[in-house]
Amino acid sequence: MHASRNLAYAGLLLGMAMAQLDGLVLTAALPSIGADLHARTGLVAVTAAGLLTLTVATPLHGRLGDLYGRRVSFALSVLVFAAGSAWCAAAPGVGSLIAARALQGLGGSGLVVTAMSALGELFDRDELLRRQGWQTAVFAAATLGGPPLGGLLAAGPGWRWIFLVNLPLCVPALVLGLRGLPARPRHATGEFDGRSSVLLVVAGSAVVALGTFDDLARSPLWTPLLVGAAVLTGFLFVRRQRRVPSPLISPKVFADAVLARAVVVNGLAGAALYGTFTYVALVAALRANAAGTGLLLVAMTAGQLALSVSFAALARKHPEMPAWGRFGCLLGTAGLAGVAVAAALDGNPWLLAPGLFAIGAAFAVCTSAYTVLGQTRAQRDLMGVTLGSLTFARQAGGLAGTAVFGWLALATAGGLGAAGLTVVFAAAAAILLVAWFTAPAVTSSGAVSSSS
Repeated sequence: MHASRNLAYAGLLLGMAMAQLDGLVLTAALPSIGADLHARTGLVAVTAAGLLTLTVATPLHGRLGDLYGRRVSFALSVLVFAAGSAWCAAAPGVGSLIAARALQGLGGSGLVVTAMSALGELFDRDELLRRQGWQTAVFAAATLGGPPLGGLLAAGPGWRWIFLVNLPLCVPALVLGLRGLPARPRHATGEFDGRSSVLLVVAGSAVVALGTFDDLARSPLWTPLLVGAAVLTGFLFVRRQRRVPSPLISPKVFADAVLARAVVVNGLAGAALYGTFTYVALVAALRANAAGTGLLLVAMTAGQLALSVSFAALARKHPEMPAWGRFGCLLGTAGLAGVAVAAALDGNPWLLAPGLFAIGAAFAVCTSAYTVLGQTRAQRDLMGVTLGSLTFARQAGGLAGTAVFGWLALATAGGLGAAGLTVVFAAAAAILLVAWFTAPAVTSSGAVSSSS
């Protein structure tokens, strides 16, 4: 059994690595793609298509895994990701590439959610914390190696190879997952709710579109239409979850006050931390040149890596995950406030660098703490739904935050100059402070371990 779990763990890590590398490698190759496909427009949609399906499909994969088992869910995700990668590599034009990226994002979403859910089923909290070092190593390799790898492949054999390299990696991931992951659970009941899936896709797509396309987020016509569509379908989705016997996102998840608060905090933290990533480079560029901007942004990556490694070690001695989550919120509030002051001072690097470090560190702590909290507290038959809800809240919050912050800068300061960026990061700090007040303070005695 132990050997089987190690095989499964290796396959899950490989799947997570492929999903995390995907977007980072692509970003560095976009100029080459645009030149080769003669695409003056549409490159934003290449990244947005994958982001759309990656975000919207997250709860769907969680529920599918709960019903049919992590082995089936992971295998299908690997196959879809491989098919999307092959299609991307063979795409004759930008339209075909956009569609292929949507398919690839659908598979990538399943790789991430299935991995987090399966880890919660395979290991108890102590073992999860012991294995955090390996997950940190995967994250570090993807973060640091992704952009250079994308640039090298685009400059060397060509941008199509950034997708072709996924195919040989999918083979061992599939074999390890099939051999090590558990089959369909005996306790699984109910059917997949297709109508709820449609409502969630429409609501999520509207939010993602607002957070991805500036023209839509600032259009006097499309903005209210998309907001209205998101609110209406979101309302219908919530109402349906309360009425159907086999809901896509079970109300039982939110019956647990700790998990319910964790989902809310994930959404707020995603808006404040993930939603400001777009504007970080703009603050750095207020005073620094391109090279200096790049060096300043390293501070944020350093904060992510430093706290990821520290969390893996320190959380074993201090395993109270809600306390770690609250610490991440406070750390992020301080970092965002520091960046806001730096922006008001035209990008002062002595304030900006520590602020960026704190933002990166806060993102690492919040993500790790609430993922482990969900893995160890969720009911076993709702593991996928719980982890999917946490991940979806973080991603959707980030996308919504990006759109709202851009609108706020335009409405209050007329653009993304120093004044507008000050408003953006001050607002983000206020949101994360609200998250700190909302965050669960302690884990009650009702917490359960999901290990088998």
